[in-house]
Amino acid sequence: MLRHSKASPLLSLPGAVAAEAPDEGVAAHYGDLFREQRTLAGGSGLVDLSHRGVVTVTGSDRLSWLHLLITQHVSELPAGQATEALVLSANGHIEHALYLVDDGETTWAHVEPGTQDGLIAYLESMKFFYRVEVADRTDEFAVVHLPAGSITEVPEGATVRETAHGRDLFLPRARLAEFAAAHGPAVGVLAYEALRVEGHRPRVGLETDHRTIPHELGWIGTAVHLQKGCYRGQETVARVHNLGKPPRRLVFLHLDGSEVSLPGHGTPVRLASDGPEGRALGFVTTAARHHELGPIALALVKRNVAVDAPLLVGEATAASQEVVVEP
Repeated sequence: MLRHSKASPLLSLPGAVAAEAPDEGVAAHYGDLFREQRTLAGGSGLVDLSHRGVVTVTGSDRLSWLHLLITQHVSELPAGQATEALVLSANGHIEHALYLVDDGETTWAHVEPGTQDGLIAYLESMKFFYRVEVADRTDEFAVVHLPAGSITEVPEGATVRETAHGRDLFLPRARLAEFAAAHGPAVGVLAYEALRVEGHRPRVGLETDHRTIPHELGWIGTAVHLQKGCYRGQETVARVHNLGKPPRRLVFLHLDGSEVSLPGHGTPVRLASDGPEGRALGFVTTAARHHELGPIALALVKRNVAVDAPLLVGEATAASQEVVVEP
C-alpha cells in the first residue's frame, strides 16, 4: 500500500500504464517497453521510483548506532559513499534491504514499497540512549533513478546515491514532475526491472521468502560485511560462511522464447528430465522480457541442482541456467 496520499504525477504522462504489485503507484511502462530499456541501457532517461519508502537517520550517533543493527560496516562511512545493507531476523533470515548514503549530517535510505513502517518500528525499538532520530520521509521525498552514463545534473536540494548501476536521487517530491519534464524521457519500472534481472541483482520480497539467508542471493560482500562486530542474525551468517553452504542458490535463467506469457513469481522450477510432474526444485522469483536477451528470469533453486542441468519452468517452458551463486 502506498504511504503517500497520491500516485505519481508521472502516471499522467502520455502512454503511461500503471504498474502492478509490488510497484503500484508508478508506471510499468510508457508505451514501448523495449525502447525504454534501450534508452536506460544507453545512459539516458530516468526511472520514477517514487513509490519506494524513504527513511532518514539523524543525530551524532547515527552511523555508530546503525553499525550495530545492520549487516554492513558503516561506522566510518564517508559522506557521499553509497552502500547497501540488510536487517536480519535473529535466525539470520532477510527482513529488510536498505540502500544507503550519508550526506555528512543525515543517513538516507530507500527501501521496498510499504516496508518503511516495519523498518522504523525495529529501529525505534533499538534506540535506547543513542543520540539518533529516525524519520519516515516518504511523503516529502521521491526516489528517482538515473542510469549509469547519464549526464543529467543533480538539482539543488537532492541527495545523491551513486553506484555502478547509476544514481539514485532523493528528490523533493514536489519537484518530481518538473524534474521529469526537464530531464526525461521517463522510463517505466518494467525496463528497470529487466536490467536488474540481467544484472543478477536480488530484491527483497521477490528473490526472498521467509527463510532466505544472504548467502543464497550473493549478498555476502556487497550488503554483508564479514569483518565487523555482532548484529542480529550474525551468528547464522558466520556459521554458514565458515562451516557450510546455503541450502539454495540464486540462478539466472534464459527462457524459451516461444512461450507467449512470462512465468509469474513462485512458478515451480524442475529438472527438464523429470517433466512437469517432477518434484519442484525451486521457483521463479522475477521474470522479464529483455530487449536483447529475450525472456529471462531469476530463480531460487536447491544448491545441489547441477549447474548444467536443463530446467523446466512451470508446465512447458524450457530454461537454461547461468550460475549467480556458486553451489
